[in-house]
Amino acid sequence: MKRAKRAADKAGIPLSEWEGEFIASVSDRIQTHGRAFGDPEKGAPGQALSAMQGRKLKEITRKANGEEPKRRWGRKPKD
Repeated sequence: MKRAKRAADKAGIPLSEWEGEFIASVSDRIQTHGRAFGDPEKGAPGQALSAMQGRKLKEITRKANGEEPKRRWGRKPKD
């Protein structure tokens, strides 16, 4: 999480308000509870992040590195 935040700051890419709050809240929960999710079915034992939290963190890192976001669903844009 710190790497994603530092990469965005270094690249000068502003994170949305939601992304900033996401990183802050997940960091706080990891420091307090040792992991960022409460439901054991959402992540493997011993993992700090759930699958979806890890996915969102990767998206933020890609955004910070200037990469295009992956399209997961929906229609392809017309050329």
